[in-house]
Amino acid sequence: MALDKKELRKKFAKDWKKYYKLDFLVETGFVRKICKKCGRGFWSLDESREVCPDQPCQYYEFLGNPPTTRKLSYTETWKHIENFFVHRGHTSIRRYPVVCRWFPTLFFNNASIVDFYRTENGNVVFDFPANPLIVPQFCLRFNDIPNIGATGRHYSCFVMIGQHSLYNPKKKIGYWKDKCTELNFELLKSFGIDAKEIIFVEGIWLGPGAFGSTLEYFVRGLEIGNEVFTEFLITNNGPKEMKEKVIDMGAGLARFAWLTQGTPTSYDVTFKPVLDALKKEITLEYDEKLFLEYSKLAGALNFDEVENLEKTKKIVAEKLGISVDELKRKIEQMQALYSICDHTRALAFAITDGAIPSNVGGGYNLRVILRRALGFIDKFRWKIDLPTVCELHAKQLRKMAPELAEHTGDIRKILDIEKRRYKDAKVRTKRIVEKIVAAGEKIDENKMIKLYDSEGITPEMLTETGLSVKVPIDFYVKVTERHMGQEKEKEKQPFDISGLSKTKILYYKKPEVFSFNAKILKIFDNSNIVLDQTAFYPTSGGQVHDIGSIGKADVVDVNKYGDIIVHKLSSVAGLKKGSAVKCEVDKSRRQILKQHHTGNHILNLSSRSILGSHVWQHSALKDIDKAKLEITHYDALSDEETKKIEDYANVVVKKNIPVKTEVLPRAEAEQKYGFRIYQGSQGVPSKEVRIVSIGDLDHAACGGTHCNSTGEVGFITILRTKRVQDGVVRIEYVSGNIAVKRLEEKERLLKETAKVLGVAEEKVPNAVRKLFEEWKEKRKLLKKMKKK
Repeated sequence: MALDKKELRKKFAKDWKKYYKLDFLVETGFVRKICKKCGRGFWSLDESREVCPDQPCQYYEFLGNPPTTRKLSYTETWKHIENFFVHRGHTSIRRYPVVCRWFPTLFFNNASIVDFYRTENGNVVFDFPANPLIVPQFCLRFNDIPNIGATGRHYSCFVMIGQHSLYNPKKKIGYWKDKCTELNFELLKSFGIDAKEIIFVEGIWLGPGAFGSTLEYFVRGLEIGNEVFTEFLITNNGPKEMKEKVIDMGAGLARFAWLTQGTPTSYDVTFKPVLDALKKEITLEYDEKLFLEYSKLAGALNFDEVENLEKTKKIVAEKLGISVDELKRKIEQMQALYSICDHTRALAFAITDGAIPSNVGGGYNLRVILRRALGFIDKFRWKIDLPTVCELHAKQLRKMAPELAEHTGDIRKILDIEKRRYKDAKVRTKRIVEKIVAAGEKIDENKMIKLYDSEGITPEMLTETGLSVKVPIDFYVKVTERHMGQEKEKEKQPFDISGLSKTKILYYKKPEVFSFNAKILKIFDNSNIVLDQTAFYPTSGGQVHDIGSIGKADVVDVNKYGDIIVHKLSSVAGLKKGSAVKCEVDKSRRQILKQHHTGNHILNLSSRSILGSHVWQHSALKDIDKAKLEITHYDALSDEETKKIEDYANVVVKKNIPVKTEVLPRAEAEQKYGFRIYQGSQGVPSKEVRIVSIGDLDHAACGGTHCNSTGEVGFITILRTKRVQDGVVRIEYVSGNIAVKRLEEKERLLKETAKVLGVAEEKVPNAVRKLFEEWKEKRKLLKKMKKK
């Protein structure tokens, strides 16, 4: 059922006593007012106040005039907030990764509440590790790229302070609106802010599956945080009140720190140590007084609602009494530097958590901001080394995110490769532009996007060649939107399985069972049947299905739909619903699949150990003739790297390490083994997680069949590797008896080749090279003769 946010806002405002009138607000002396400019309801201790504090109804009044009793740095501000909540019964937890592998419909973690999003039977549920809790969640968002650096408050990487509680009055757990609002009121006062400066503005939050009222809290025109009271589910039958309601308060750490300092922009506080270091290395024109006045005016105009940044600058320039060109000259260098600080921090966290710049998926967004940062460096001819800037971030945030310092080597390696690709694109640009001009082609917005997608050519590169092009202010927003991906459609079930009981699975608890009896529950379309229990593994998680026989018929395919396993047979002749059947699983095929699947885990571990922590499984296929593992990596594998990966894998095999499987509650598995368990961007759609562990070396959430030890996998041979797309490398391999057969086939071919060439086996490589060189010479000669 689709809901309209505007209509909900009207409904909630009309029934404001139900949704916004809190005992705490009334008892503290807050009075509800209606803004005479925008019409929104707000709560203030000042009865004479007539307008709400949101832009454009109010200017920023804290710039150069902070309302707090002392100034705090970025990290000091977090420590103050953390201590406040911990002393009031909240558990402080560490940040979750910025790469959102536990919730497959998102590339990146864009809000603190996403930490606790999980899916069960296709529905979003909340899984809190503590109740209540506080978390400094680093988030990534790419929908405001043109505003980053320009507005003083927009970021691609920011910390959302998450104050969360699951409220159930019957179970007497958590807290609700009054307590949440009281806590945030007292938090603001703990900074030395006068109570009369604090204003709460009524709002509404509408998510993909739930909604609720909100109270945004402001001080001197700056929104600090937003209390979201999630209390209704969206169902096909209309809104349904939740049994357990959710406090989802998100506040900007940057905004809290900014409020205590009153600097021209929030970037001045957020990136202060980084900015101080960079200013020493470059020539920079910066008029702090002008910037302060610019920020006051720009903040009141509300960039989110102004048509574009150029129009905003024109309005501000008129108010300041200077030309637009002079304003740009005095602010754009500093805005570029702010952008570089933001973009490098986003890249540092993304690479640390396992993402890499590319031209697909979430990696596309990372490449966009990376090339935007490099573009600024070129434009102002600065000597700024981006990996070094990332190291400055790691130093500043060492107490909040010590893992950044552990990955500076990976960050440098990846960013250096990306810089080389950027320079290569610049070299290509001149040649491509010459062809476009010669052909008389028009370079419009669509052509620019195409050039960026296919060649990595930015609009800035086009203008550097002297080409006159009109670059849309939201160019980078448009190119990132094309690559954000869409939510996967739910797989349509080809059979009506309603009313059938859950299939009892034998291949987990009794993996040694290959012969069993079962009862036929249903027969579909003369070829598919459902049994009450089965030892046949269905195609799942990249592992292909088992085969065998049911009765006298061959099993040719097996698939799982929800909790029901459907077997496709060569024939259902003689089979009847309700009858008992004898079933046999092909043991030798299962053994090969077990070896290949366990080999997949070993090779993934090996690749990560050799290439770096940025390696994750992208996808996989485990079949009987060979298997494929696709990993995230920024370049094609060299022969040396391939050999090292294979050697490492076979060392793991030779050690005969136990392979253990265990089923754990999802939250316990995440706490015990971390989010590395989620490989292949697959979230876990149930409350329990099946973990496959190779000793203490590797732990992964996996539903496949596996060997009992690494020794059972047998020798692993990598057949070939290939860079199948930007940021993804495929490794094709075999193991066990299949690997032995492949080696025997290689030996046979080697002997035959040696015989044909008339040389010893060890001299075959040199003989083949010589033959190839002779062929190339004769090919050249043939071309000359053809020309004559």
